[in-house]
Amino acid sequence: MAIPDRLSRTLEALPDKPGVYLWKNAAGEILYVGKANSLRARVPSYFGPDGGHTPERAALVSQIADLETIIVPNEAQALLLENNLIKEHRPRFNIRLTDDKSYPRIAVTLAEPFPRVLVTRRVTIPGARYFGPYTDVATLRQTLKIIRRIFTVRSCHWDLPREAPDRPCLDYHIDRCRAPCVALQSAGDYRRMIDDVVVFLEGKTVDVRTGLRQRMQQAAGQLDFERAAQVRDALKWLDQLEQPQAVELVGGGDADAVGIARDGDDVCGVVLRVRGGKLIARDHWFLENAEHETEGTILATFLVRCYLPLEVRARKVLLPFPPAPEDLASLNQLAPEVDWHVPQRGSKAQLAELADQNARHLLDSLKIESFDIDERAADPVFALGRDLGLAVVPRAFVCIDISTNQGRIVENKPLPDLMVIDGGKGQLGAALDAARAAGRPELPIVSLAKREEEVFLPGGADPLALSRRSPSLKLLQRARDEAHRFAVSYSRHRRARRTITSELLTIPGIGPGRRRALLERFGSLAGVKTATPAEIASLPGFSTKLAERILDRLHARV
Repeated sequence: MAIPDRLSRTLEALPDKPGVYLWKNAAGEILYVGKANSLRARVPSYFGPDGGHTPERAALVSQIADLETIIVPNEAQALLLENNLIKEHRPRFNIRLTDDKSYPRIAVTLAEPFPRVLVTRRVTIPGARYFGPYTDVATLRQTLKIIRRIFTVRSCHWDLPREAPDRPCLDYHIDRCRAPCVALQSAGDYRRMIDDVVVFLEGKTVDVRTGLRQRMQQAAGQLDFERAAQVRDALKWLDQLEQPQAVELVGGGDADAVGIARDGDDVCGVVLRVRGGKLIARDHWFLENAEHETEGTILATFLVRCYLPLEVRARKVLLPFPPAPEDLASLNQLAPEVDWHVPQRGSKAQLAELADQNARHLLDSLKIESFDIDERAADPVFALGRDLGLAVVPRAFVCIDISTNQGRIVENKPLPDLMVIDGGKGQLGAALDAARAAGRPELPIVSLAKREEEVFLPGGADPLALSRRSPSLKLLQRARDEAHRFAVSYSRHRRARRTITSELLTIPGIGPGRRRALLERFGSLAGVKTATPAEIASLPGFSTKLAERILDRLHARV
C-alpha cells in the first residue's frame, strides 16, 4: 500500500517515547486507538510486511489516511489514556464493551450529617462512598433489601437537620427507621449504624456481626430491651444471609478472582469477590471485536477498562494467566496496592478455575441467547481453545493419523477450527507445508507426540506444557486414539480387500481393469462366484469362454 506523503512525513517524525496513537480515515473519523512503549517503533509497523496479517488489520490499514499521537510519561499512563479514548470515541477496530453503559452503583452519602443509601449511575455526589458497579441488577436489589432489613437507614429525602418533618413516617412504625428526623435517634448512634453499612458493603460481615453483638449487649446492660431486640433481629438476618454461602469457603482472606473466556469475536470477563474467605458476589462484562487480539491484550484491556474502575477492590487479584511483562508493569503503576497473582495450586487455583468456569458459562449462555450456536460446548473444548491460543473455540476439529494420511489436505471441504496431527515437531512441519501447498495457510494445526504426550504449536521451539490431568490434553488424546483406531481398522479392511480380490488377478485374461469391472458389478468375490456365465459375459470386454474359465478357477479353489 502506498503511504500518503503527509502521513509518511508524520511517521518519520515520531518520537522514541511512550504514547497513544489514533488512526483516522479520510473523513477524520477515528478507526483505532493503540498504545506503544515507543511510538517510533510501533506505529510504522502497520505498513510493514506483517501489517495486514489478518483480514481485520488489512481492512484497517486500507482505510488509514491520517495519524494523531499523544505523548505520555510512561506506558502505564498510555494504557490508561488508551482506555479513556476508546470509551470516548468507540473506534470500530478496537475491543469494546458489548453494553458500554453506566452500571448502577450504591452510594452512601457520608458527607451528610445523616447519610442515606442511594442507587445512582453517576459518580457526582460530593463526599459519597460508592460501591459497585453492579452488572447484575438482581444482586443490587438483593443487597439493598438486606441493608434495609438489617439496618435502620432512613429512606426519606429531608435535608437533615436543616429540614425535618413534624412527625415520623411509616418506616418508624414498622421498625425500618429509628426517626432521626425528629430526634428519636442521635446523630452519633445513626453514624455508627452507617459505619456498619459501609463495612457490610465492603464484604466484612464478620466485623459487622461483632459490632452488632457488642451493641446488643450494651443496650441490654442499659435496660434498653427494645433496642437490644432490634439488634438481635438484625443478627438473625445476618446469620440467614451467610448460611447459604458457607459452602463457598475457599481459604482465608480477601481476594478477587478474574476469569476470561473467548469465542471468536466475543469475550466474557468475570470477577468473583471473596471476602473473609467466602464468595460474596460475582460481576461480569462482555466485550466484542476481539477475534484477532492476543490473550494478553484481552486480559489487560479487561483489567483496565472493567476491573480497575471498581471502587472496592481486594489487595490480592487472582489472574487466569500471566499478563505480558509490559502490561504487568503498567498495572503495577496504575494500582501499586494490588498483588497480581497467578495461582498454581490449592484453594486459590480452585477459585481462579471457578472464575474461568463462570466466564465460560456466561459466554456460552450469551451465544445461545443470540442464536450464534446450536448447543453448548463442553468445558474441555473451551479449555483447549485457551491453551492453544485459538481465536475460535474448536467445536469442529479433526485428528490425522500420519500412518495413513501421508500429509494430504482434502480440497474443497469446510475448514475445521483445528487440525491435530498424530506426531511430533517434524510431522507438524510437514503438515504445515502441505497446508500452504494446498492454499490453506490459515488452517490452525498442532501436533501431539505420543511418547511424552507433548503438544507442539507452529513456530514454537519447545512443546506446550500441559498437565497430564489437563482437560485439553485428555481431549486431544481421545481424538488421537480414535483417529488411530479408525486408521488401523481402515487399513485392515483395505488389506483384506486386496487379499481377496488378488485371487482374480491369478486367472489368465483378468487384469486390473476386468477385476474392477467384476467387483463393481457383483460387489465381492463371493458375488462373482454365485454369478452365471451369461451374467459375467454381459460385461463389456468379457466373453462366454472367459466367464466359464473364471467360474471354473474360483469353484476349483473352494
